Amino acid sequence: MSTEKTVRDACNTWLKRCERDELERATLRSYRGHVVHHIEPKLGDRMLSALSRADVRDFLDQMLDANSRAMTDKVLRSLRSALNEAVDREWIETNVALSVKLRRSSRNAPERIIPTKSEIKLMLDHVPARHRPLITTAIFTGMRMSELRGLRWEDVDFMRGIIHIRQRADRFNKIGRPKSKSSRRDIPMAPSVKAVLMAWKPLCPTGDLDLVFPNGIGKIESPSNIYNRILVPLLLDAGIVTPEGKPKFSFHALRHAAASLFIDQGWPAKKVQTILGHASITMTFDVYGHLFENAEDDVDLFAKLEADLKAA
Repeated sequence: MSTEKTVRDACNTWLKRCERDELERATLRSYRGHVVHHIEPKLGDRMLSALSRADVRDFLDQMLDANSRAMTDKVLRSLRSALNEAVDREWIETNVALSVKLRRSSRNAPERIIPTKSEIKLMLDHVPARHRPLITTAIFTGMRMSELRGLRWEDVDFMRGIIHIRQRADRFNKIGRPKSKSSRRDIPMAPSVKAVLMAWKPLCPTGDLDLVFPNGIGKIESPSNIYNRILVPLLLDAGIVTPEGKPKFSFHALRHAAASLFIDQGWPAKKVQTILGHASITMTFDVYGHLFENAEDDVDLFAKLEADLKAA
């Protein structure tokens, strides 16, 4: 085992491996930010052989004092990955950060806003014809904005009624692979999605990328334009606003809307997970578990339990 390597060495080696693995530009930038702004200033000079669980615990406490819990969690994940790289290279025997947990606290977590059925209907009723294909597809497929921005016509199978998720456009307008292995999936088209896309195809601006939802000259549309020029005017026009008169939710809420519609139809959690492209069923339940619950059904279940007991 090497006794001369530092945490900085582990971080730099891990970042180089991330580059070799061709991670997305945005992901690499985030990882570098974690290292440069948080890990290096506090732990960079620490010898790997001397790093302890207590050091990592102290580091997390310092992070929480100055940063959000979400950022602290992301930096902890990056530190663990860097130390895993050191273990793989036999610089250290164990990754001390793996056993240090960031205690969860949901008390002050922001409420996840899921559009109601009436709000979904209002959006569909008020969306302009030019933007109807995008909004309809988002609501009835649950696709991520990056997946919608990178969708090609060749991946829309009208014959089988399926949309193939095979690429996405990142925040820098670069086309790349789907977010994860589970993100590469096939999504059935609702009749309204198929109809609106078939009508939209001959009107869609053309370009070298053959995109379904490009900007006016056939190039990749930016996330800010989709929010500011499409979603915000739609929400304001439909009256879906906060008490302060601001748009009630972000574009990502349309993905939540799709999930709520799937669950309301009684679809099993595994099917919802597959269509949304979640990496695990745990993620699906963490985000939408409360939508699977039905208090009225629970009352019936308890009544049956009591009746069965009395009949025993």
